[in-house]
Amino acid sequence: MDKSTRKLFAGAQMRNLRDQNGLTQKDCADRLGISPSYLNQIENNQRPLTAAVILALVEEFKADISKFTTDDSSRKLSDLREILVDPIFTGLAPSLQELKIATSNTPDFTAAFLALHNAYQSTQEKLASLDDMLQSEESALKSQPYEEVRDFFHYENNYIDTLDRAGEEFSIALDLSSGSQAKLIEHLRAHHNIDVQRTDALKPHQLRRTEGRIIYLNRNLPEPTGNFQLLQQIAFLEHADVIDDILNGANFKSSESYDIARIGLGNYFAGAAQMPYMAFLSTAQEFRHDLELMADRFGASLEQIAHRLSTLQRVGDKGVPFFFLRVDRSGTITKRHSAAQLQFARFGGACPLWNVHQAFERPGDFVRQLAITPDNEKYFCVARTITKRTPGYHSSIRRYSIGLGCNINHAKSVVYADELNLENTDSYDPIGISCRICERTGCLHRSVPPIGKTLRIDPSKRSVVPFSFDNE
Repeated sequence: MDKSTRKLFAGAQMRNLRDQNGLTQKDCADRLGISPSYLNQIENNQRPLTAAVILALVEEFKADISKFTTDDSSRKLSDLREILVDPIFTGLAPSLQELKIATSNTPDFTAAFLALHNAYQSTQEKLASLDDMLQSEESALKSQPYEEVRDFFHYENNYIDTLDRAGEEFSIALDLSSGSQAKLIEHLRAHHNIDVQRTDALKPHQLRRTEGRIIYLNRNLPEPTGNFQLLQQIAFLEHADVIDDILNGANFKSSESYDIARIGLGNYFAGAAQMPYMAFLSTAQEFRHDLELMADRFGASLEQIAHRLSTLQRVGDKGVPFFFLRVDRSGTITKRHSAAQLQFARFGGACPLWNVHQAFERPGDFVRQLAITPDNEKYFCVARTITKRTPGYHSSIRRYSIGLGCNINHAKSVVYADELNLENTDSYDPIGISCRICERTGCLHRSVPPIGKTLRIDPSKRSVVPFSFDNE
């Protein structure tokens, strides 16, 4: 079904709006010009929002409709299905329909359940790796800070409106389109009495160090990286209140999570200033999302460009809804975000059939892929390897593969999809999220059976995968 024809169910959002205004269903229905029974059906996701109801929400409550149209239930559904493979849920197999109802009707409860399992898993991991130490109850129940922060940005659609607009305004005010570093250095000196010095005294892996009123930048940094570091410092100096408000609203469970998220929000401002929203969106459309041309225009890396493309979710000026991920050579996803319907594995690696893995076999090339997921959604994906290293013969080299993709409906606006036959069903590779939640049969790359399937083991038969399951 085309996304433009999908019905908009927003029962949880409607209930929250009514509760925030202290209204009964009858009072709320009267203000919206509908019957109480109709409102009850909307709140229980039995009826979708109509155009008339949406207009009434705006007129009567000044409602931000983006909160009704932004649906993260598919993310929560994917996360729920994946964690239900945990042995603690043996014998408990909610149907897919039950899970869909839970994520759409009780999103806050679903989020709490996911957080609870995350705390449980964290505890188990600590006990397994530190079995010779007694852990206090408080520390054992802490979530893994990086995972908690990653989930925060994930469920914010990786778009923080206040910081995005602040970065854009700062970029325009300083005209960072040319001579950026000199302007940033002068800004820090004039407005904050802070000097910037490029130095060889830092260790190769150190990007910068702040001492008193001096910022020391590693002399070997490329200029875009140095600019990014200076912009992050400006975020902390000039937008501390905004960042604190965001952090306080996130309700992180540990001080480490707050500290990591603070850095992430500083990075967000830096990216928004380096690649201001409207100019970046316009350039993306002009160049048809050509990563190399855009990197040259904005003085940024391919990874920065690809990541920024996945954040173009401003209400009223949205870009192509891309998914973005970065994979290391072991197959572990080290960065992930999806503005598309496609979701990523919460734990472990990505499906081995994705082109992000094939890219390591063709370093430096753009590897294209037409892919179809088990829910029959079709995607276009492009992947490329990137290399990061610090100067010096003995320095380590880090190689990653980055992937960028979108629903096939948007593929024609992406230059890398040119000449591909988007209509040929046979051209699409069958990919999944992870083996634990992929129900494809006959996949030669399967590592574990899917959730909720009964294994069949036949000693008289042997195939590449040593088991089958109950729908084969």
